[in-house]
Amino acid sequence: MKKILTLLIAGAMLMGLSGCGSSSSSDDGSSSKTDSTASSSQADSSAADSSSESGSGSDKKITKQVSMSVKGTDGKMTISRPENKSTPMGDKGKWTIFVYLCGTDLESSGQGSATGDIQQMMEAESSDNVRFVVQTGGTKKWINEVFSANEAERWIVQNQDMQKVGSVPLKNMGSSENLADFLKWGVKEYASEKMGVIFWDHGGGCIQGACVDELNGGDTLDLMEINSAFADVYEGMTDKFEFIGFDCCLMGTAEVANILASYARYFYGSQETEPGTGWDYTTFTNALVKNPTANGAELGKVIADSFYNECASAQQEKECTLTIVDLSKMDDFVIAFNDFSKKLFESAGNDLKAVVKGVTSADNFGGNNKSEGYTNMVDVGGIISQCSKTVDGSAALEALKNCIVYNKNGANHSKASGLSVFYPLKVNEPKDLQTFSKVTVSPYYLSIVDMVAKGFSQNGYSNAALFDSDGNWDNETETEGDDYFNYASEEGGESKLITFAEKAKLSADGTFGFKLDESGKAYTADVSAVILMDLDDDNMVELGQTIDINADWEDTGVVTDQFDGSWLGLPDGQLLAMYVVSSGEEGVVYTSPIFLNGKRTNLRIVRTNESIVVEGAWDGIDEHGMAAREITKIKEGDKIVPAYFASATNSDKTSELKGKEYTWAKDSAITFNTMPAGDYYYGFCIEDIFGDTLTTDVQVFRIAADGKIQFITVE
Repeated sequence: MKKILTLLIAGAMLMGLSGCGSSSSSDDGSSSKTDSTASSSQADSSAADSSSESGSGSDKKITKQVSMSVKGTDGKMTISRPENKSTPMGDKGKWTIFVYLCGTDLESSGQGSATGDIQQMMEAESSDNVRFVVQTGGTKKWINEVFSANEAERWIVQNQDMQKVGSVPLKNMGSSENLADFLKWGVKEYASEKMGVIFWDHGGGCIQGACVDELNGGDTLDLMEINSAFADVYEGMTDKFEFIGFDCCLMGTAEVANILASYARYFYGSQETEPGTGWDYTTFTNALVKNPTANGAELGKVIADSFYNECASAQQEKECTLTIVDLSKMDDFVIAFNDFSKKLFESAGNDLKAVVKGVTSADNFGGNNKSEGYTNMVDVGGIISQCSKTVDGSAALEALKNCIVYNKNGANHSKASGLSVFYPLKVNEPKDLQTFSKVTVSPYYLSIVDMVAKGFSQNGYSNAALFDSDGNWDNETETEGDDYFNYASEEGGESKLITFAEKAKLSADGTFGFKLDESGKAYTADVSAVILMDLDDDNMVELGQTIDINADWEDTGVVTDQFDGSWLGLPDGQLLAMYVVSSGEEGVVYTSPIFLNGKRTNLRIVRTNESIVVEGAWDGIDEHGMAAREITKIKEGDKIVPAYFASATNSDKTSELKGKEYTWAKDSAITFNTMPAGDYYYGFCIEDIFGDTLTTDVQVFRIAADGKIQFITVE
């Protein structure tokens, strides 16, 4: 029993991850930035932030260009933005699109994704009315023979040609000053009637930001830096950018849109991960060539539709999302969302479980599981819809709908609203919460996040620290002390809130289950089951998670097994460790830790009633909090080695164990078969509303030679 408990509750496992699908601070998608990054204030400043060539993330002096305030007396929000400029800066009927091209490992690994998109720009139809202005950097090498990795080059791509128009010393692409210098130069030298900005690289959502500079310690541009850069650039402009977009993963968030509403008319971003090929630059450039008078909404629709087709070419259309936001309507949504969040926060005093369950039942993006890591990006429309069972969210939903000009969603996110918001599905890093406190669109939503991350019920929680001494809030309000969010550095422990009327046991009819008492029902957020096996005399391994259970933890509190002994495995009979990414009408998406041709990654598998499809291998969330863009297709000759979370028999140490190498053949397939004959272990994993877990005592079940399963008692 000791080795089983060690495996289930260990604080650090294979990827620094802990039991029941939770993640530790080292691999939960946390940023590489220092704590000073998140705690720096958004002070007024007309100057650009200082350079951070070392990649330390220290350049965080922010120019305030949106003022958000909430009166403590009534909770109403007011928003003030800079002058709404509308005098074109260049010739009528012309477009200039600035591309901040951070090549990172998408180039240096040999993928050549950035080079491919430059090629798409050059393949577009010729026109004097449409041009791209590109600045390069952030990668150890380019796979093309034109770009240099030793300097930051500036190129014009137009009329099926590419010309270098200058270069500057190579600087950190994660520096706000570097971005501002490029855009100020570009706007001065290449102004047009309509101008757009595209960030090209990895993205990690509203906390981690975008554009990883692998030459500068993996530093990234976070939202505060992006805000500072655009504020600096905007001072010298007479018009807004027509659009600002991210050809990056996970950047389609309300926090990002709120920042950019001061500087642009439209925002383009994906809630989900993007394939490395990204947007279809040929198609949308051709659309502008044909109609240079198009506005940002019209262009955005073409980009979204053609991006979906690019995803389909990469066989990733089911995960596709791309949203076009009318930023002129963003303030209406933010105010409505703040009103909704205030009511939701107040309702938590009566039924916190309903609030948390509403939020966690909304769609989320980027994995958010034990094997792949956590992004903590959750669909804001889903949150409002699910929590409308508790408080009226109709006004906020209507305001959100009015913001969304167009969004293109694949089947796995068919109900995604268009924008995400941060929610602590799993957070063990204070800087994540510190950063969020600076970019949140509502202090009451921040209060919910703070309360849940702390693990307090409303009766034991006060949000006074998030407001000033007069009970008011604005987007410069500091929390009480730089270490306010340090509680997030504490590893989540075993839940003390899950209590039972009947503990897990084997009934007379051979069913394994438990019954929650009233308090246990109130605090339970989710239940799954975990399967373990003895790999050998010295090691116990976790085979993963199953949702094949009969569960009614809300009403009766009764949960029983519904396990038939079937499991996913390789053609050679090796069982795969499985963790649930999502489940719904389209089936269940699993992820399985593996080594593919010697590299640690995760196998994505979709199981429906009709089929089992291997989508490919996805690396998940890296050490900088950035989502991998490529899903690598499995091809003939690939070497696959299963990986397992493991615990030694006579030790508290956990480790990674590998299975045997299997060579993928042309006709290979993942199958869902009866597990090999032998004894296994089954336990329920119960998650409370604050994200802590409790694993019940485990029960042995035996798979007989004829495939029959039976729970047994072992002396």
